[in-house]
Amino acid sequence: MSIYRVAQVTAPGGPFEIVEREVPRPGRGQVRIAVEACGVCHSDTFFVTAALPGVTFPVVPGHEIAGRIEELGEGIEDWGWQLGDRVAVGWFGGSCGHCEPCRRGDFVVCENLKTPGWSYDGGFGEQVVAPVDALARIPDGLTAADAAPMGCAGVTTFNGLRRSPAEPGDLVAVVGLGGLGHLGVKYAVAMGFETVAVARGAEKADFAKQLGAHHYVDSTAATPVGEALQSLGGAKAVLATAGNSQAITAAVDGLAPRGELVVIGADPEPLGISPLQLLMSGRVVRGHPSGTARDAQDTMEFSALHGIRPTIETVPLEQAGEAYQRMLSGAARFRMVLIYD
Repeated sequence: MSIYRVAQVTAPGGPFEIVEREVPRPGRGQVRIAVEACGVCHSDTFFVTAALPGVTFPVVPGHEIAGRIEELGEGIEDWGWQLGDRVAVGWFGGSCGHCEPCRRGDFVVCENLKTPGWSYDGGFGEQVVAPVDALARIPDGLTAADAAPMGCAGVTTFNGLRRSPAEPGDLVAVVGLGGLGHLGVKYAVAMGFETVAVARGAEKADFAKQLGAHHYVDSTAATPVGEALQSLGGAKAVLATAGNSQAITAAVDGLAPRGELVVIGADPEPLGISPLQLLMSGRVVRGHPSGTARDAQDTMEFSALHGIRPTIETVPLEQAGEAYQRMLSGAARFRMVLIYD
C-alpha cells in the first residue's frame, strides 16, 4: 500500500496535524498530482475555520498547488495531458459545466465551483486528485515554488488588471502592498500602466519604487488618497488588494471619469461609497473573482516572459501550522509556500 502525508485540521480553528493516508486513485475526468509546492493563502482561513458553508472535517486546505501529473484517470484522452506534465491548480479547481454561468462560458463564477481545500482535499498534502479542467500548464521558466501562488494571488491580480478599462499609458493605482499588492504593482508596470502604489506609511515608498511603481501615495498622509490620485490625473483603474474596506473606499474619489474600482481584497465590512460618487463621473465598482485554469496559465506565461516572481518564504510540510500562523500574523514577506521533497 502506497501512503502519502497531509497536514489536516480536524475541527474548526483547530491545530494542524501531519497524518498518513493511502494514495488516492483518480476517477473519471481526474488526474493525480504529485505536489511539489503549495502556497498558503489568507482564503484558506475560510475553510480552516468553517466560515463558508459545506466545509467538512478533517480539512486539508491549499488552493495554490504546483506539481506533476502522476496518474491519469479515464475520459481525459482529448485534453492533451501526459504523465510528468508540470501543472498548477488554483482557486478555480473545476466547474460543473451545467449551471447557467457555465452554459454561458463564465466558468469562474460557476454556481458549483470546485475549490481545493473546500470541494476536495487541497495541496497541504503530497498528493492531490483534481478535475482535468482545473489544470494549468506551468512554463519552464517558473519553479514550482514560484508557480504555486500564481494559481490564486497571481491570477487574481493579473486578471483584475487586464480585464479593467485601463490601457497602456493610463494611470492605475494598486491599493495595498502585501501578498496580492506586490504582484499587482509588478503586473501593472509590465502592462505599461503609469503605476501608483498606495499603502500605509512613508517608509514603504522605497519598496514601492523597487517593485517598479512610478508614484507612491501614503494613505496616512494629510492629503486624502483620492485627492492625491486626482493630482496625478485620476486613475483609470484602482486595483484594491487590501482587505480593508476603509482603505478601498478612500480610493474611489481618485478615479477618473469612467474609471473602475476593481475589488479583490476581502473584508466583511461594507464599503462606504455613496451613489453620488459614482453617478456624475460614470464610475464603476466591480468585484473580481480569480480566474479559470486558462487564466492562471496566461498569468504564469506572462510572469515568465517578464521576469515577475512572487516574494515567498518556503518551509516543509511539517511546518504547515507555523506557516499558516505566520500568514495570519502578517509576518510573512509576502507569500508562505510549503515545499515537498
